[in-house]
Amino acid sequence: MGLFDAIAGQVLGSIAGNGQGSGLMEAVSGLLANHPGGLQGLVSAFEQQGLGGVVSSWIGTGQNLPISAEQIQSVLGSGQIQSLAQSLGFSAQDVSGQLAQLLPQVIDQITPNGALPEGGALEGLLGMLKG
Repeated sequence: MGLFDAIAGQVLGSIAGNGQGSGLMEAVSGLLANHPGGLQGLVSAFEQQGLGGVVSSWIGTGQNLPISAEQIQSVLGSGQIQSLAQSLGFSAQDVSGQLAQLLPQVIDQITPNGALPEGGALEGLLGMLKG
């Protein structure tokens, strides 16, 4: 748990220098927990947009492939990005860019064995993200 907390803190510190990192991390946790179908549903959304190989690299144990802000927006939809932007006080472009940096690292960390966590395990990992 300590290593995960340290990594999450470093990620947040590097991308959210304006003090709203906890809000962004909470938004990511909410996205993972509340997406229709949960994390598996989010993975399916990436696959439907032709980004299955990218999201699989985040889940797998190897190198994480990058994703662009535009690709994030195509998967999540402009409505969801705009809603997150308004709640965080960022522009939609900033939110997409920050999610493109943060989401691969978060998914990588909550899938340390190269597999999607089962129901209760995901909730515990998301709780650590929020903490």
